Amino acid sequence: MQSKEVTIFSKTGLESKMAARLIQKASSYEANIWIQKGERKANAKSLLGLLSLGISPGDNITIITEGRDESIALSELEAFANNGMVD
Repeated sequence: MQSKEVTIFSKTGLESKMAARLIQKASSYEANIWIQKGERKANAKSLLGLLSLGISPGDNITIITEGRDESIALSELEAFANNGMVD
């Protein structure tokens, strides 16, 4: 299991469109991927889970990966978040 804290730079935070982009990216990996904000954690491949976290612009989140391709998933998702959720 690996984790990394990142800041959300997208102008709208993690609303439905940005969450859908993150889900699409996360779903391309075999690893289990979670997003944690404070004490709450959600599956990064679940729209309802991500929206329930209420992530706003400038919030710090932790990306947690576990599984076969966890290292590459964490590295690429960190870059994705740092680029404002744009490939």
